[in-house]
Order: sequence, then C-alpha cells, then structure tokens
Amino acid sequence: MKLILILVLGYLVGSVPFALVVGKVFYNTDVRQHGSGNLGGSNTGRVLGKKAGLATMAGDLLKVTFVMLIAKLLGADDSVMALGALAAAIGHCFPVFAKFKGGKAVATMYGYLFGLFAVAGRSPLYFFLPLVVFLIILVLGRIVSLSSMISAVVISLYICMQPELPVVKIVQVVFAVLIIVRHHANIKRIINHNENTISWLPK
Repeated sequence: MKLILILVLGYLVGSVPFALVVGKVFYNTDVRQHGSGNLGGSNTGRVLGKKAGLATMAGDLLKVTFVMLIAKLLGADDSVMALGALAAAIGHCFPVFAKFKGGKAVATMYGYLFGLFAVAGRSPLYFFLPLVVFLIILVLGRIVSLSSMISAVVISLYICMQPELPVVKIVQVVFAVLIIVRHHANIKRIINHNENTISWLPK
C-alpha cells in the first residue's frame, strides 16, 4: 500500500508542469505554443529568457526530490524512494495536468540524483559529477540536448559501478534511456548539424 501511495503521489507531483506555470503566471505565455513546444527548462529559457528557464529547471528538479523526501518521511526504504522518483519523471514526461505532453526528464533525473545525495545520504558525486559533465559539454557545444544525454550516460555508468542497491541502479539506467528516447528528434538534428543552441546562457 505504501508503495502504491508513493507511486501515485510521485506521478501527480511530477505532472505539475512548471514550464506552464512559470510561463502563464509570470509571462502570460503558453510555452507549448512557442519554440519546440516542449514543457521543459530549455524551451522555456529559449522562449522566455534565462530566469524563466532556470526557474523551470529548478522546479522540475525539486519536485522529484520532494517526492523522495515525502517517501522517506513515510518510512519508505531507498528502493521505494527511487521508484517514487521514477514515477515523478513519468508524470513529468506524460503529465495528467497538461494533456500528457511534457518534458524530457532531464531536470527530473537531476532531482533524483540530488535526492539520492540530500535525502538518501549517497555520495555528493551522484549529483555533482553529471552536473560538471553537463556544464563542460554545454560550454563547449552550447547544445543542451547533447549535454543532457552525455551526462545521463556518464552518471549511469558511474552508479552501476558502485556497490549500490539494484533498484537505485535500474532506476538511473531507466532515466538515461528515457532521456535518450525523449531526445530522438534532437539526435537527428545533431547528426544533421542543425540542432538548436543555447543563446540565453551567459557566454
């Protein structure tokens, strides 16, 4: 029963579309009608600017960590916390509050990794290693999609090499696969050398 409660809570919290909230409340703009139409921090930043993009990313990250914190307060073990985080990511990608058309799971993966560090007591490298990789790739290529996929693969390999709970490893691998699958159109554009680059981050 506790697992079901956390999975449902995770999905519902994950379904909160911060891109839509930030866009409509503060900018009177539906980001789904602009740019790529994606409900994520990257498209929000491209359409509404750096502050809106970063606020969206922060909201999408923290909602997953929030689910993990609630799970812990309810007495769930680390495996159940991880599954709750994955449920939140599914809600983010397929939100019931936004016609099941959501983001690409990048910020939610970072919310999971931050939760493993801040809530479950894992190594800070779980969060900061992929973040550093993301930033390095982003500075070099200014392509968020590429940075996201590479960082997801790197941290998945790192976690799989640790003496970690199987569910924690599996959930991270699922995150990486979900991120890559959700970026299939971006991958095609990268191959064709016409992928969008970030202009709203400082040079």
